[in-house]
Parts: sequence; C-alpha cells; structure tokens
Amino acid sequence: MSCLPALAGVCAPVNIESQRDTIILTESTLIVAGADTHADTIHVAAISMTGAPIGDREFPTTRAGYAAAIRFLTSGGQVERIGVEGTASYGAGFTRALTAAGIEVVEVTRAVKSTRRLKGKSDPLDAYSAARTALAGDGLATPKDDATAGLRALQIARRSAVKHRTAVINQLKAMLVSAPDTVREKYRGLTTLKLIEAIARCRPDALTDPWAQSVLLAAKMLAQRVQFLETQAETLETQIDTWVSEANPGLRAAYGVGADTAAQLLITAGANPHRLRSEAAFAALCGVAPVPASSGKTNRHRLSRGGDRGANNALFRVALVRMSNHQPTKNYVQRQQALGHTRMEILRKLKRAIAREIFKLLTRQIAVPEYADLRPTRQSKNITVTAAATHFGIWPTVISRIERGLQRDDTFADTYRNWLKAA
Repeated sequence: MSCLPALAGVCAPVNIESQRDTIILTESTLIVAGADTHADTIHVAAISMTGAPIGDREFPTTRAGYAAAIRFLTSGGQVERIGVEGTASYGAGFTRALTAAGIEVVEVTRAVKSTRRLKGKSDPLDAYSAARTALAGDGLATPKDDATAGLRALQIARRSAVKHRTAVINQLKAMLVSAPDTVREKYRGLTTLKLIEAIARCRPDALTDPWAQSVLLAAKMLAQRVQFLETQAETLETQIDTWVSEANPGLRAAYGVGADTAAQLLITAGANPHRLRSEAAFAALCGVAPVPASSGKTNRHRLSRGGDRGANNALFRVALVRMSNHQPTKNYVQRQQALGHTRMEILRKLKRAIAREIFKLLTRQIAVPEYADLRPTRQSKNITVTAAATHFGIWPTVISRIERGLQRDDTFADTYRNWLKAA
C-alpha cells in the first residue's frame, strides 16, 4: 500500500477497476517507470524525466493486474521506458504485457547498493530504484524474446531426465554390490546397457529367498525407472533437435554443434539477435573474451571466468569435438603446440574463434547444403557403404550417418559427392 504525492494523506488498497490509480503530472508528459516483481505481486513506480518521484502502486500478477498497472502508468502521460527486474522469471508476464502495449522494457540487471545502504529495502524503494536505473541507462540489458521459452523448458526437462537417469543407475549398481550372492553373481560382468535390460525383465518372484527376492524387486523397479527416464530423454532430445533445426539450420549444421549445444546457444542469445551488438559482445556474454594476465616481461591472456557458463560450456564441447575429429582444427592445434602454447591457451583461442563463427550463424540465415542426393548417387553407382568407407579410411557408420543427415560435415560431403560423380 502506498500513496501518491498528489493525494497526500490518502492511503487505500488498490482496486484494479478503480479510477483512483492515476498519475497526476504537472511538469511533463514523459515519465520513466520501474517495477519490482514477485511471484504474486508487482510494485510499479513512476518518476519524472528529472528523477522526481510521481507515484507507486502494487498490483497482482494477473492479466487484470498487468492491465491495471499499465493504465496506472500511462494515465498521466507517455512512458518513455520501464525498468523491470527479473524479466525472465517473476517479471516475464508483466514484460509480455508491456511489450504488447508498445512500452519499451529494459531489464535492470543489478541493484543500486548505495541506495539500499542509505534508504533500506522495500518494494516501493526497489521499484523507484529500478525506475532511476532505467532513467540513467546504467546496468541495463534488453530482455530476451519469448520465442526461446519453449526451448528452455524442453532443455530443462531433458537435462533433468539425464541427471536422474545417471543417479538411478548409480543407485542400482550400489544395490547390487551388497546384494545376495545369487543375485550378484547372475549379473556380474554385464555392461550397463545389458544390465539394465536384464534386470528390467527379471522375475523376482521366482526366487525363494525373501532377502534376494526383495533386493531383486527393488533393482527391477530401478531398472525400469532408468528405461523410462531414457525414453523421456530421447523424446525430448528429438523435440529439441527438431526445434533448433527449424529455428537455425545453419547453427545446427556447424561442425561439433549437437542439438543440446545449439539449444543452449540459442537460449543464451535469445530469439532477438539484435541484443548482440557485436561478435565481441557475444564473446563476452559467453565468457570467452580473453582476459589480460600479463606480469613483468610476460605478455599473455587467460580464459575468462565470467559470462554465461552454460554458453561457455557449449563452446567448450564444440572445441573438444573439433580438436578430436576436425582435421583443420587438429592442424591448427599442432601449429600452436609447435609455437610453445599450452593446451589451455590453445583452447582459449579456439573458443574465441568458435564464438566468432557462432555469432555469424546466430545473426544471419545461412543456407545449409542438402545431403539427400548422396545415398541415391552411391546406389546408382552400385557402390556399397563399406567400399566408400574403405576408400576414405573411415568407419561405414560415418558414411551412413552423413547420408541420412544425422551427422554434418560439409567439407567431407563435397569431397564424397565429387568422388561419387567421378566413379
């Protein structure tokens, strides 16, 4: 509950439909607003272009509450911009409503600590602080687009399934360690996959020992849970792969960029690439911008420990894949090692170069070469997959995956296509 300065001495609970929620402006028709967001309420505040407080109110986090908050802010003039805390969490719904109303939203990324030390903390104070931060233009960011919200949900669900699958497998193996000899000996030496399959279809009631029967029943439940979680993870991964392939086929086709990696990079960048001012800004966002680490006569840089760690990990995975399987990258690593650079220094340079490549893929649409002609061409020449793989010195499964579009390698695909045409 709060009062407007123009209505001194009057305090009353907010009624969404009330016409009392208005801002009375006398000096200017332009205002700047701020919002402190919570799970059930939002507190909005308005200030003039000179920073003078105008008024504040609290509203519920409902569509009616959002509409009332917007009416409250716009009733006295034009809202130049509004600073909102937590645009991707508690403030997501309010941000969508503001954007739909044509109001510019900026994300307040940091609180003004000096204000909290001097004046304390409350919802009205935080709302006014957000408004003043929006007015000053310091510590602001452009909110992410909602288009990646569904992708983020899929990724969270998949990673949760994978994490819990691993935990259940560990529980199952630990249970078998102390299981009765009749149970432990039967499943000793099996690989994880075969172990899960065997225990999932076992019959605990066939045992006569109550202890062994109970342990095997518990193990069977865990094994079936692993299979369930694995099915969920595969389903979610397929959905993620479809999503990212349609959203940005060029990114998904980049060497070493899998479905989960592409999803993380799209989530980090958001669906509005104009947020990324330059490739250097994207590198800093991902935490791969080189940090000076020079001392005395030593002039060097090190890996950054800031930025989005999820995006940093995604670029790290791409770098590892390319260092292991991508011949141009392997050649680059050899040249850097000959110059005396350490593995960490080489990795830092690779991540920075990959970030530059990814930025181009995120900010523009790039045509992706099709592989659909490879298999028909090979079959028309009566060439087996094994024969093609032997010629290039690779495994037949690699040829098969490339022909089916399950693995991307545009350089090899062009070489393979030219070889097939000349055969």
